[in-house]
Amino acid sequence: MFNLRDLKKKYFKNYSIKNYSFLLLGLVIILTIFGIIVIGSAKQSVQLKQVIGLALGLIGCVVVSLIDYNFILNFYWLIYGAAIVLLGSLFIPHVGENINGATRWINLGFMQFQPSEFAKVLLILFLAKFIQNHEEDINNYTTMIKTAIFCGIPLFLILIEPNLSTTIFTALLLVSIIIVGGLHLKYIGIVIVAIIPIMIIFLAIVVQPNQKLLKDYQRNRIMAFIEPEKYASTGAYQQNNSVMAIGSGKLSGKGLNNNTTTSVKNGNFILEPQTDFIFAIIGEELGFIGGIFVIALLLLIVLKCMVIGGRAPDLAGKLICMGVAAWIAFQGFINIGVATKLLPNTGVPLPFVSYGISSLVSLYVGIGFVLNIGLHNKNKSKYRG
Repeated sequence: MFNLRDLKKKYFKNYSIKNYSFLLLGLVIILTIFGIIVIGSAKQSVQLKQVIGLALGLIGCVVVSLIDYNFILNFYWLIYGAAIVLLGSLFIPHVGENINGATRWINLGFMQFQPSEFAKVLLILFLAKFIQNHEEDINNYTTMIKTAIFCGIPLFLILIEPNLSTTIFTALLLVSIIIVGGLHLKYIGIVIVAIIPIMIIFLAIVVQPNQKLLKDYQRNRIMAFIEPEKYASTGAYQQNNSVMAIGSGKLSGKGLNNNTTTSVKNGNFILEPQTDFIFAIIGEELGFIGGIFVIALLLLIVLKCMVIGGRAPDLAGKLICMGVAAWIAFQGFINIGVATKLLPNTGVPLPFVSYGISSLVSLYVGIGFVLNIGLHNKNKSKYRG
């Protein structure tokens, strides 16, 4: 006979409800609902899909939050393999869908999803467990070479989609985890010193008209950032209009779903406002107050993930939390930086706010792992494989 008490005792005996961070979950849900409302104003036809994304994300989040993360990490090589298979499947004929010269989506008929979004959470899990296993020799040359190879393979697969912005972002994310994992400061310094001349040489090459390193559209985005006046009607057009929209919102904005003729959004001067430039819609329609509200929620979510990570019972738990925190922080900074013209146009969504089921569900799964680690803050898991 089914006995709820026995079921709870068997599967949840290590958990205490007081350790479940309802605050973190609540902040994430509030930000997502806010995003759904703004998406409805930006492009109402996709609002319902985002609601479905929220439902799927919540289910994934709750399920993951109640499964011992150490048990899942026992299968870290399978997790890594799943990330490689997901990314590699894009290049199988009739599986990956080519849109505007890039193969970044898999079309299942009833839905599309972006493997690189789910690969982020899989790679965070893998790297957290891998570094924990090599906690004592993380600064050993052999270990560092292995780490570079294991990180380099998925980054290469993302790069050749092609998706340069996601490659750079994912590299930043993985490097952050490695640094938190105990990489010695001297190696961090060597990397920083090496990156500076590499970036100078890279920029010197890509500004040349006939360079072969980047696709034309990628070069145009960089050039539009360097010479915005020259590319005002082409590469810098979206960002210029985004800044104009944000500035026109002033303190409290023009109101959601407004029909004013002076609206940048209503004039269709921002393409795909529900995704990459959702912050421009927030700035125009909800003003400075709306923008600060989003930034404050993102900051609180990041800080809460870091606090839970700081109390994690092991290194893997800490690295997962810090990885998810870095994911949200970097992605939020990049998206808002693009919308405000602080960074070149990259096409990175605003976490929990921009339209995109793949991004939303994968982020919720990441939050689910953070919640699960929070449940173990004062209890050692029985799984140590």
